[in-house]
Amino acid sequence: MKFSLDVENNPTGWPDHTQLPESDGTFVKNFQEHPQSILLTDSITPILQSIHADGNYCIGQDSGIYWRLTDPLERGAEAPDWFYVPNVPPTLDGQLRRSYVMWQEFVSPLIVLEFVSGNGTEERDRTPLLRSGKQETKAGKFWIYENVIHPAFYGIYEVSKASVEVYHFIEDRYELVVANDRGHYPIPQLGVELGIWQGTYQNVELPWLRWWDSEGNLLLSGAERAEKERQRADRAEDQLEQLRAQLRSAGLEPEL
Repeated sequence: MKFSLDVENNPTGWPDHTQLPESDGTFVKNFQEHPQSILLTDSITPILQSIHADGNYCIGQDSGIYWRLTDPLERGAEAPDWFYVPNVPPTLDGQLRRSYVMWQEFVSPLIVLEFVSGNGTEERDRTPLLRSGKQETKAGKFWIYENVIHPAFYGIYEVSKASVEVYHFIEDRYELVVANDRGHYPIPQLGVELGIWQGTYQNVELPWLRWWDSEGNLLLSGAERAEKERQRADRAEDQLEQLRAQLRSAGLEPEL
């Protein structure tokens, strides 16, 4: 794909999110990735809404983060499976973001998550971008996050191993985070922890990547919250019916 510069609407000479491809044309790697992203977003949304009363945050799900201008344009982007950026609007000029363009933004993602489909080599690739004449090496994904995009946390989730590695950007490099006593990885800026939950979501039993609060309570999805409320209402109704029965046995007609 060739980029045609629209100088009148973009005088800086750098394309924006409406001019950059929103997909590299590849398929999502497996059927688990999409529900996994939905689960992460759904369950943490109440936390983010409480942190960002102004609504200024965005979440990308298999969306591009453009970090350099290349030909073809897609080569200049990484597309994490899930990422969160604080303190930026979810729309630009009234349009939903098609991608996150680093040369137009001032805020790096707080956390980037990659879901491993292969053996994890791609997600751990630290190959640097090196140039020799007109030739250059293909930079590894880990190197790009660590040296260019700089998310404060980078997580590598392997469903086949029921595990997640979390790295924290400290000074100029990533350091592996040690799990706490619950086996979770704290994200202090959000007051949450990241870890593995074995259970059923959308009719599939898997070790899912999930959030907990700082007290170790699982953050529920919307459907789980609704089910919990339904169960609470059923228990309340059962208790009320028991009280009615007790009143009747005492010769009283309940008005409850």
